[in-house]
Formats: sequence, C-alpha cells, structure tokens
Amino acid sequence: MEIRHIKASGLITNNWPGGTTTQLAIYPDNAEYKKLDFLFRISTATVEAEESTFTKLPGVSRKIMILDGEIKIEHENHHSKILKKFEQDEFSGGWDTKSYGKATDFNVMTTGNTFGDLEAISLLKDEQYQFKKSKNYDFLVLYAYTGIFKFKTENHSYSIENGDVLIIYSEEIDKPFLIESMSTSEIITTRISINKQNADY
Repeated sequence: MEIRHIKASGLITNNWPGGTTTQLAIYPDNAEYKKLDFLFRISTATVEAEESTFTKLPGVSRKIMILDGEIKIEHENHHSKILKKFEQDEFSGGWDTKSYGKATDFNVMTTGNTFGDLEAISLLKDEQYQFKKSKNYDFLVLYAYTGIFKFKTENHSYSIENGDVLIIYSEEIDKPFLIESMSTSEIITTRISINKQNADY
C-alpha cells in the first residue's frame, strides 16, 4: 500500500472556457487529460459563466458533484437535473451537455472498466469517521474541501488541510482507516475500482 499526500500549493490550476479547473489526481501518473489516455481523473472546477457548454469527451464516463452554488445541467436527448451542494449527476462524456448557473464542482472521469464512486462527508470538530476495509476498490482519494483533519492508519498519521489531497493506492485496501476532524470539515471521498466489470461499495 502507498499513500501520497499532495498539498494544495502543489496542485495546478488551468483555465477552461467556463472558468478554471484544478487537477487533483490522474492515473496512470504519466497520463494526460488532453490525450484521454487515463483510467481515471479527478478535478475541481469553477463555473463562472451563466451558461456553459461541456467539452465532449467520447469514451469517458463522468460524475459531477456540486461543492458550492447551484446549476441546472442538461444533456441533450437524455435528462436534465438541478444540482445543489453535494448533489451528483452521472453522464457520458460523449453527450451534448450544457449547464446554467454559477458553481464550484467536483469531477470524476473514468474510462474502460474503471468505476468511481463519490461521497461527501461532513464532520464536526473532534468527530471521527472510519473507512471499513474493502476488496471492491483499488484507490481511495480524499479531498479536503474545508477544514483540517487527521488521517490515521496503523502505522502513520497525516495532517490534511483545506485544499489538500490524499491518495491511497492498494490492490486491496484491506485495513480500516480513521479520520479525526480537527475542525468542522467537509471531505469529498472518491473510491475507484480499476478494470472491474462492476463495483459494489
């Protein structure tokens, strides 16, 4: 098992036509978003225009969660949905998609038989949360949207601050992990399964 802690200051933010985007994680590490040669990519983005058109990404499965604000997302010839804080939508990157409204969102992109699952965890100061062991996912990615918390394993402890990312790599995440919140915290968790026909979290 390998754990990688990325400080907020080490993340790169770029512009896109509707605002800015910050890449939090990509796998394999040498993959490039523009080449679409990743198995998964995780990012945040700001939507600063009242109307935005999503970049078409054929072959990519997408999940989006609102972190702040509210949008209406419309997928032509499919479905539309109003999303508020911590609400999610799942769609194909090959669809014609537009959004209306300004927001900050959290994005998970996967390709092939890679699956991702999103969850928002809100903790009060001194509150604890335990991740149970599981054979059903290979990566656990934690994003500290707000607050400060400690991530503890049997042998290590990591102090995670606002904007930091923690990536836990393992072929089998077979031991429980504990989060201890040092302040009121909002944490976005992404569980990733690589090359599996289905994922049961």
